[in-house]
Amino acid sequence: MSGFIRFRAITNQSGSWMGINSRALRAWVLMGAMMSLSLSVTAIAPPTPRPAPQIDWAGAAASADARYAAARILATADNEGRPFVIVDKKDARMFVFEADGRLIGASAALLGLAAGDHSVPGIGERELARILPHERTTPSGRFLSEPGRNLQGEAVVWVNYNEGLAIHRLRPGPSHPQRSRSLASRSPGDNRASLGCVIVPVAFYEMVVAPLLGKNLGIVYVLPEAVSVTAFFDAQSL
Repeated sequence: MSGFIRFRAITNQSGSWMGINSRALRAWVLMGAMMSLSLSVTAIAPPTPRPAPQIDWAGAAASADARYAAARILATADNEGRPFVIVDKKDARMFVFEADGRLIGASAALLGLAAGDHSVPGIGERELARILPHERTTPSGRFLSEPGRNLQGEAVVWVNYNEGLAIHRLRPGPSHPQRSRSLASRSPGDNRASLGCVIVPVAFYEMVVAPLLGKNLGIVYVLPEAVSVTAFFDAQSL
């Protein structure tokens, strides 16, 4: 039968063969191929992108610098899956975060007596009494923290061991009453009182700092006071 092919796709009531025009068959084959291609494209379509991770501030008050820093740290995974701390020197506050960006706690903090973002070379090897007032700075930077003990055997979180920079509790002594009042005040101006370390209330250290950073490595970001926080992070990423 010229111009016709035979196949068993459809039969009449008597079961006899039905002829189908080859041109019509080619059209059906082409249509099937197009439908298959459409299904294939649908199957390999990229998944819907996940929303960017967000910092959970848990209602805590924070400066614009601290909020920018936290958002950038989490968005770039700069904390490398570790818990992290932001020390906002301008606002004299410290924020402690889980690795996923959940705020665990925030507190006022005492910082170096002198303004400045750099430490004096070799200051960690000098006697405390020989550190001059203008040298008592809390240096800015990104630091890998680790738990440890100072020379008196006190448990601290070392921010920079070589420079003697640590996060520690408010200690008893002659300066305790004034330092306690400074931590309780709402003004950051009277929180510049330490030799350079970051000092927090005893309860905050024991309930927030020690459980998270007293057993594990962490990342501590000490924000600058002489340059913008944006420039600080841009320099860190070079």
